[in-house]
Amino acid sequence: QVQLVESGGGLVQAGDSLKLSCAASESAFSSYVMGWFRQTPGLEREFVAAISGSGGRTIYADSVEGRFTAARDNDKDTVYLQMQSLKPEDTAVYYCAMCTTLQYLTASYHSSEGHYRYWGQGTRVTVSS
Repeated sequence: QVQLVESGGGLVQAGDSLKLSCAASESAFSSYVMGWFRQTPGLEREFVAAISGSGGRTIYADSVEGRFTAARDNDKDTVYLQMQSLKPEDTAVYYCAMCTTLQYLTASYHSSEGHYRYWGQGTRVTVSS
């Protein structure tokens, strides 16, 4: 059973930056696409970003394109989400997830939460105006 542990959430002001981390207990970590999703109470979980196993390719939701950057360190089995120019509407619980099926990063596939097998417990990000 793979464990994913997120950290780095917190309370920030609009315009601030924050970096989330997600550590995985998976020796084949570099083989898998990692995704970031977020959920606001009362709403469905939404896709934020995904990164290929090598880290060389990324995809983003339109709402965060240009502000958020996904990265990974395969030596540390860790994926990151650097968030800049945060807005109050970015307030949510952020989850990292691991896709163990399709290894080639594909926007239509990896933007769907149903294709991710393992999930972290989430880390809360609150952006005040």
